[in-house]
Amino acid sequence: MKILAQVSRVIVGLLFIFSGLIKLNDPIGTQYKLEEYFEVFATDLPAFHDFFMGLVPLALYFSVFLCTAEVVLGIALLVAYKPRTISWLLLLIILFFTFLTFYSAYFNKVTDCGCFGAAIKLTPWTSFGKDLFLLALILVIVFYRKKFRALPTGIIVVISTLVSLGIAVYALRHLPILDLLPYRVGANIPAQLKPSEPLRYLYIFDKKGETVEYEQYPSDTTLVFKEMIVLNEDAKPKITDYKVWNDEGDFTEETFKGNKLFLIIKNLTDINTAALPDINKLINAVRGKGIQPIILTSGNSEEIVAFLNAHQLNAPFYYVDATVLKTIMRSNPGLWLLKDGTVKGKWHYNDTPGADEVLNLVK
Repeated sequence: MKILAQVSRVIVGLLFIFSGLIKLNDPIGTQYKLEEYFEVFATDLPAFHDFFMGLVPLALYFSVFLCTAEVVLGIALLVAYKPRTISWLLLLIILFFTFLTFYSAYFNKVTDCGCFGAAIKLTPWTSFGKDLFLLALILVIVFYRKKFRALPTGIIVVISTLVSLGIAVYALRHLPILDLLPYRVGANIPAQLKPSEPLRYLYIFDKKGETVEYEQYPSDTTLVFKEMIVLNEDAKPKITDYKVWNDEGDFTEETFKGNKLFLIIKNLTDINTAALPDINKLINAVRGKGIQPIILTSGNSEEIVAFLNAHQLNAPFYYVDATVLKTIMRSNPGLWLLKDGTVKGKWHYNDTPGADEVLNLVK
C-alpha cells in the first residue's frame, strides 16, 4: 500500500500539472467553460439564478485561480510539500471537478468539460470516469498522507505559483503560447469543414424484438431503425459551425478566396477601443494592396454601424455566430489573416502588426 500511495502521488501530481498548464495556456477558454456552467446552474436552479449569474463576470478570475491551483498542488504533491494540507486540498478540488463532470454527463448539459483545454477532448462520461479514477488515487494519498516525508521545498511552490500566474498573464495580454484551436495559424479552414476520409456508419435496427447491426444500410423494409453511430469519429470535420453571412445572404465561401484580413469584434460590451486607432491604420495601409479588410461580428446591425462610424472603421462587416468568434479569437478585438482559406496570422490587439508584416505573410 505504501508503494501504491507513492505511485498515486506521482500520477496525480503529473496529471494535475499537465491539466493546469494546458488550461493556463488558454485561460479565456476555461473562462468560457465556467460561464457555461454558471448559466446552466442559473437555469436549472432558479432559486439561485441571481447568485450564479453574478458569478459570470468573475469567471476569468476563477479560471486563473483554478488552473494555477492545479499546477501548484501538483508540484507540491510531487515534492512532498506539506503533504497533509496538500492532500486535503486535492481531495476538495477533485470532489468539485467530479461533481461538475457528473452533472455534465448525467444531465447532458455541458458536453465538453474542458478538463484538458483544447488539447484533449473527452466525452462527459469519460471525463467523469477520469475524475473517479483520480478521486480513488487521492483517497489513497489522503489515507497515507502521514507516510510522506515533508520536505522544506516552499521556494519551489512559490516559484511554481509565480510562473503559473506569469503564463496566464501572458496568454491574456497576447494569445495562447500554444494554439490548439482549429482556427490556428497554418490551418486550412475549408479542409477542416470536410471529413478527412469517407465516414463509416454502424446502423442499428430492431428486428422482431432483437437488436441487429449493419455497416451497410440494409434493404429490408421490415426492420425498425433505432440509431446510427459513426465508426471513424476521428475523420469527422474538425469545424462544423463556421458560417459567415450578411443581410444579402451567405458569404462563407467568399472568405476563402484571396487574401482576407479579418477584424474580429466579438461584442461591443468589453471591446478594447484603445487598440482601434492602430488597427484602423493597418486596415487603411493594406487596403488596395491585395488584401481585403473585413469585419466579423455577432453584434446588432444598428449598433455595429454606429460603432464603426464612431471609430472611423471603413470596412464591410459580416455576421458570425458568437461562439465561433470566441473560438477563432481570444481577444476583443483581434486580427485574423487568411490566404485562400489558410490561416497565415492571428494577433491580439496588444500585438497589432505593421502593414509590411501582414503583406509579407501573404506573398
